Amino acid sequence: MIRLDGQVAIITGSGRGLGAEYAHLLAASGARVVIHDAGVNKEGTGFDPDVAADVANKICQAGGVAIASDVLLDSRDNCRSLVGMTLEKFDRLDILIHNAGWVAYQSIPDLTPDFLQRAININIEAPTWLAQAAFPIMKQQHYGRIVLTTSDRAIYQQYALSGLTAYAMGKMAQIGLMNVLAVEGKEHSIVVNAISPVAKTRMWNVQDEPEDLRPAQVAPGVLYLASGECRESGFILRASNGQFTACRWVERDNVDYPFNLAAVEVSTAEGLATRWQEIATDVAF
Repeated sequence: MIRLDGQVAIITGSGRGLGAEYAHLLAASGARVVIHDAGVNKEGTGFDPDVAADVANKICQAGGVAIASDVLLDSRDNCRSLVGMTLEKFDRLDILIHNAGWVAYQSIPDLTPDFLQRAININIEAPTWLAQAAFPIMKQQHYGRIVLTTSDRAIYQQYALSGLTAYAMGKMAQIGLMNVLAVEGKEHSIVVNAISPVAKTRMWNVQDEPEDLRPAQVAPGVLYLASGECRESGFILRASNGQFTACRWVERDNVDYPFNLAAVEVSTAEGLATRWQEIATDVAF
């Protein structure tokens, strides 16, 4: 049985849906949990402090330890304040799970700067500033686990949807962040991975408990990634309907990067056109 006794976890966006399931499971496994949620509406605006407080209260009533934070993660200072509050309360930070997200649609012709910036704030800037604030603590402890969130809607063209440009960009950016943090954290025993979850939540306009694609079916994957049992970085754990598969990009054999890609050699665009079928091979991921 995986236990997190004595550990402290921040889970962003944990007042509802997937994040709430993560929080309940980590708390039941012994972690002291910071429930972060500003209680915004589906449009990404508004504010409701009761959303985070309600989950924290339920965990405490069940015998766990949890506190609530409703800070908006819209600036570097606010991200730092969330980590700072955690240190003031618990004097350590072992686990950072960035689950907070926002899904909305604008096609490329209609995309506005404000819309794009909102997606950048929650999907790129927030996890970056949170990781920046958490890293010194985890380095000092010589231990840490960071779980970011990506999406099949970004990774696979076959699942991409029109209008999800801003969302997909942000979710792919977290893969790049994961890879670099994994390198920077390796010598300090900081393990960094990403979850790619599928679940019927408010994002799907589902309010009641669904019969399938339940958030609770994803949560065990996050518990594993957040635990000491997980010792490898750079994986994307796809989770859907109680099934899991882990994958990551790995360079081909015999590559001497960047001088020799062990690939097709051509010197002209015409050569590329002639040998395109040989060059553009699909790789299962």
